[in-house]
Amino acid sequence: MRLTHLADYAVVMMTAAARRGPDARLSATELSDDTGVPLPTAQKVMQRLALAGLLIGQRGAGGGYALAKSVPDITLADIIEAVEGPFELTQCASNDGPSDCALDAHCRVKPHMSVVGDAVRGALGAVSLEELAR
Repeated sequence: MRLTHLADYAVVMMTAAARRGPDARLSATELSDDTGVPLPTAQKVMQRLALAGLLIGQRGAGGGYALAKSVPDITLADIIEAVEGPFELTQCASNDGPSDCALDAHCRVKPHMSVVGDAVRGALGAVSLEELAR
C-alpha cells in the first residue's frame, strides 16, 4: 500500500507548516516554494486540509492559512484522511451498502475489514505531526 501523491504532498506541506511555528501565516506559494510541491497542487491540498479542520483560512491583509490545532494534536492519520477520506482498505469496507464485488453476498471476511482499517488508522494516528517535523 502506498500513499497517493496528494496524501504525500499533504504530509510534506503540513510538516513544513509545523516547522514555521504555531502562529505562522502560511500561503500556498510559500509552502510550494519550501517543499517543491507544484503551486496548483499546493493550493488544492491546502483547501482540503482547511475543509478537514487542520488549517484555518483568513482573508485580507496579513491573511493566509494557519494551523487549526497544536502540532502535537495533529496526526499522520488526520492528514491522510483530510485528502483521501476515511481508511477503507477494500471497497466492501465502506458503509455505503452493498458493493459491486462478486463475493459481497457470501463473503465471510467483509464484516472484519473495518477492524483492519481501524488498526491502520490507529497506527497512523499514533504518529504526531510534531514527530514528523523534528
